[in-house]
Amino acid sequence: MTTETAKTRRKASLATPTNLGADAVRDISGALTILLADMFALYLKTKNFHWHVSGPHFRDYHLLLDEQGDQIFAATDPIAERVRKIGGTTLRSIGQISHQQRVLDNDAEYVTPLDMLAELRDDNLQLIAHMREVHDLCDEHGDVASTSLLENWIDEAERRTWFLYEATRRTGG
Repeated sequence: MTTETAKTRRKASLATPTNLGADAVRDISGALTILLADMFALYLKTKNFHWHVSGPHFRDYHLLLDEQGDQIFAATDPIAERVRKIGGTTLRSIGQISHQQRVLDNDAEYVTPLDMLAELRDDNLQLIAHMREVHDLCDEHGDVASTSLLENWIDEAERRTWFLYEATRRTGG
C-alpha cells in the first residue's frame, strides 16, 4: 500500500449502512458520544471513590461502589457500538473524554464517605437527565434501538441513585 492510498483511506467516510438519515446519524452519534464521555468520567469517579473510601462503613460502601462502577463500565461498549452501528464515530482518546464530559472530576485529596456518595448520587441524577434528552432526540429521529437501550441505562442509573440516596439518608424519616 502506498502512503497516498493510506492517507486516502484514513479520510474516507465509514459509510455504515443505516436507514437513518444523515442528520439523524450526526445528531444521535454526537449525543451518544457525549453521553459516553460522561459514562467514562462517572466510571472513573466511582472507582476513585471506591479506592479511597474509608471509615466504619468501608466494606458496604466499597462493595457498593465497585458494583456501580462495573455497571457503568458495562454500558460503555454498547454506547460506542451503537454509534458505530448507525454510521457515526465515537471517542478515540482520554483527551476527547475530558473535552466532552459534563460529569465533573473530583481530584480532592480527601472526601468524606457521605460526601462521596452524595456527589455520585447527584452525578447519576444529572446523567439521567442527559439520558432522557438523548432518548427524546433518538425518538424524534425514529431510532427505536437507541431509545430501547437508553431506557435500560436510565433504569440502571435510577437504581444507582436510589441506593446512593438510601446510603446517605439520615434515619427517622
